[in-house]
Amino acid sequence: MKKILTHFIFLPLIIIAAVALVIIQLNSKQEIEHQNVQFPVKTVEVLTVKKIPFRTRAMAYGNVEPATVLKAKSEVNGKVSYIHPELKQGGSLPKGTTVLRIETTTFEISLDSSRAGLASSQSSLQQIEAEEKSAKRSLQIAQKNLELELAELERVKVLVEARTLARNQLNIEEQKVLQLSSTVQDLQGQVDTYASRKASIRAQIKQSKSQVDQSEDSLIRTEVVLPFDARIGTVSVDVGEFVAAGGQLFEALGIEAVEINAQLPIKHVRPLASTINGDGNAQLVNLQGSTNLQQAVTHWKLDANVRIVGGDPNTLWNGVLLRISESVDPTRDTVGLVVAVDKPYEGVIPGVRPPLLKGMYASVEFLSQAADMLVIPRKALHENRVYVVSEKNTLSIRPVQINYSQGQLVVVKGGLKEGEKIIISDLVPVIEGIKLELIESDEFQKEFEALALGTK
Repeated sequence: MKKILTHFIFLPLIIIAAVALVIIQLNSKQEIEHQNVQFPVKTVEVLTVKKIPFRTRAMAYGNVEPATVLKAKSEVNGKVSYIHPELKQGGSLPKGTTVLRIETTTFEISLDSSRAGLASSQSSLQQIEAEEKSAKRSLQIAQKNLELELAELERVKVLVEARTLARNQLNIEEQKVLQLSSTVQDLQGQVDTYASRKASIRAQIKQSKSQVDQSEDSLIRTEVVLPFDARIGTVSVDVGEFVAAGGQLFEALGIEAVEINAQLPIKHVRPLASTINGDGNAQLVNLQGSTNLQQAVTHWKLDANVRIVGGDPNTLWNGVLLRISESVDPTRDTVGLVVAVDKPYEGVIPGVRPPLLKGMYASVEFLSQAADMLVIPRKALHENRVYVVSEKNTLSIRPVQINYSQGQLVVVKGGLKEGEKIIISDLVPVIEGIKLELIESDEFQKEFEALALGTK
């Protein structure tokens, strides 16, 4: 009983002591300091938005073809009598070289015959002209005699009327006048026929000259002369073969220029065509009529850099846009832009810079004239939004309107103003309003502008 009483006495004391100890510890503990936690300031690389010189670029592909191709055909019938030793496939021959002849004997005989016929006609004309002169002189003499005889007749009439001369003398004079009049008429008729006779002979001479010209032309056509410096393609004849008029002889490829029908994807045509105005915006153009279309192509003023696919990328040829093909390829969804390259055989370096040969597969890089446009790097674009630095150096997420993209560059149509700064480096996390510390790289700005101008 005494033991139980002791427990009842000490138990409340223990509890009171524990509570007192807890209170003392709580009162003696320092208060917890609270701190306002914020995201740390993010260091980002930025680019100042401004209009810079920009050249729209597009890549097209096509095969090299000679600008001038001669598919020589025989213009006369005959046997091939001569072929130039270098008239072989792959050979090169200069302008003015006689490369082929056809046997000329038949044409020379025909020419001699035509010339003989012409000489005969000319001789006949000379003879008729001589006869005409003689007849005209005879007519003049007969007319003079007639005039004298008429005067004599008048004198005789006077004497007969005066009865100093017999009347039979008057009859004799009248008879003479009639004879002379008949002679004059005959000569006059003869003279009048010479005009038609000469006209007939002149017609014969004209026909004979035509035959001579035709024979000479046929003789000239037996010889084939190259009209330009050329490389030889297929040769279809050999010495001794008979060829008919219109028969294929050989193929010659001009070396002064080549053309490439470069196929450009339709989706790349609009950005390229929009640069006609120099501001990247489309404008209505009247292309009705060949003159307007050619003027539009001329005003386009595109540079064309030609490279061989698979060759040295630093080896290029300067081309000129000539025309646009008449239709779109429905299979590849492309349109052809025909580019010419002059002097494709100049500056050849074996193993480095080959000549532009027929059939080579080439790329053509079209570049517009430089125009000031609002351009940003593609890496600054995030699902048609850009990260803009606000006036307080905080992050602002803004949607933009894109005109078109070109490689690592994007042409902006709206949503940005010149002078604003955009973030071009990675940013994690992306929280609007976050504080930013800015880094501007002059080196990146130079590279960016060089890329936009097409010099890199």
